[in-house]
Amino acid sequence: MYKALIIDDEEPSREAIRILGDWEGLGVREVREAGDGRAGLAMLQEWKPDLVLVDMKMPEMNGMEFLQNVERDYPNLFTIVISGYNDFEFTRQAIRSRVVDYLLKPVNRADLNQALRKAIGVLEARKESENEDINRNITLNLSVPKLKENIIFQIIERNLKVRSNESFLRLIGADDPDKRFGTSAVLLLNPEATAAARFKRERDLLSFAVTNVIHDFAEEGFQSFSFPHPKREREIVVFHTLTGGHTGDLGFRSAHFMKKVVAALRDLFGLTVVVGIGAPAPDISKLADSFESAEAAAGEIDLLKLGGGGTVVQAAPRADSPPPKETPSFAGRIGQLRGAIDGGHANQARTVVADYVKKLRSLDALSLREAGRLLGEFVFLLGDLALEYGVQENKLADAGESSLRAIGLSSDYADIDQYEALLLDILTYYAGQIRAVSSAERPFDVHEIKEYIDQHYFEDIKISMFTEKYYLSREYLMKLFKQQYGFGIHEYVQKIRMEKAKELLGHSDLKIQEISEMLGYKDKNYFSKAFRNYYSLSPSEYRTGRTDG
Repeated sequence: MYKALIIDDEEPSREAIRILGDWEGLGVREVREAGDGRAGLAMLQEWKPDLVLVDMKMPEMNGMEFLQNVERDYPNLFTIVISGYNDFEFTRQAIRSRVVDYLLKPVNRADLNQALRKAIGVLEARKESENEDINRNITLNLSVPKLKENIIFQIIERNLKVRSNESFLRLIGADDPDKRFGTSAVLLLNPEATAAARFKRERDLLSFAVTNVIHDFAEEGFQSFSFPHPKREREIVVFHTLTGGHTGDLGFRSAHFMKKVVAALRDLFGLTVVVGIGAPAPDISKLADSFESAEAAAGEIDLLKLGGGGTVVQAAPRADSPPPKETPSFAGRIGQLRGAIDGGHANQARTVVADYVKKLRSLDALSLREAGRLLGEFVFLLGDLALEYGVQENKLADAGESSLRAIGLSSDYADIDQYEALLLDILTYYAGQIRAVSSAERPFDVHEIKEYIDQHYFEDIKISMFTEKYYLSREYLMKLFKQQYGFGIHEYVQKIRMEKAKELLGHSDLKIQEISEMLGYKDKNYFSKAFRNYYSLSPSEYRTGRTDG
């Protein structure tokens, strides 16, 4: 039999928990109360309860301070937190303290008793188990969700022999012959933007919120337990159990359930996710097969058809399918890109990438799995190019999400437009690193700008062309040029154009419209106005006066 302590400064809240809890059915023989964290700590020392339910907002000592004390002094104690999504600091402490569950106020009967069952389940397992290895694992994994997570993950990784670990199975409900099992793979497509906008960039809090939403949608006879995939930063593992019914019912219930989750995550947090529903597992030993099919289904979702709203797909039956069509590789364009970077032509380099994405857009389909592979190839090729120029390896990414974050880049993309924007951001970063190294190795000569203007005066010349090429500031470039030649860059462009205009006006067979276009002016009137401002007479007057003379 067990003892439970309720800590809350509001008597009606304590009374509600007393009334709603199925204490007798769960084997809790005694329930006591405390009005704040300080009184609760004193009761812990004196009474030694097995389980504590603690409110986070209290006078004297709030729930966060209480949990910090428990984490230090009572590491084996099970705690259930009562609070809300908006209590950012409280939520972070709850995660750190690895609480059994996090209940939102006002607490309802179903959520309360589900959390209590979690705690009592592992208490009984720890009490009844005589296996030292199991006891050691339970001690190391004090939080029931964490223990369940480890068991499920070991099964889907094929690292746990199900038949020889029956004591573990009861903790995930797998000892019940009337239950059916399945999985879903949830891929988060814009976690970085969502974490920045809604969770102060705390990715752990985002994952915590996602799993809470999944757990909150529990249905009668159908339960779903979820946790972040330990090896994949953007993936959530969902474990479904159905009590009774046929195996085929599980797929239908899972798809219906996950569609509600996708909509809720979008509406609550602006989070875009896609979900693959795995094939039902005939028994728990086949759970790994179910999850493999779930990941495969999620990976085959077509990026070209995603519009930012997320989607849910079920694993297709295994069949002999034709090999996928070969997607275009960026490797064949790396020479063009090198030429654009060497010449300092940023727009040309972006055009190379944009043309590549145009090819991708023309495909019949582009799966998320293939898009991820191509992204990795793109980063690898740019990294290889950067190393050729002498960029230090610690300034490069290895295509993993965390390494992109380390160099200040997001790896979010929820549709093909965002995918293109990501490739362009990566290009901009790498081109900048290459320019920085190249500029350091080759001394800058302002005469190169003058020569470029002399040869390309008829083009639309922008100062940004030179700042990008030479990796120098606009102000510094303009200052150097004026010191050397007595003109600003724009003034010099105008000077060359006007001198060339006078030369061309000497050819009577050329019309003024033609001269205007030869000088880079698209409008004859604009050219005439510029000429008049510079020489105080129009091109026609200049030509007439030259003829008369």
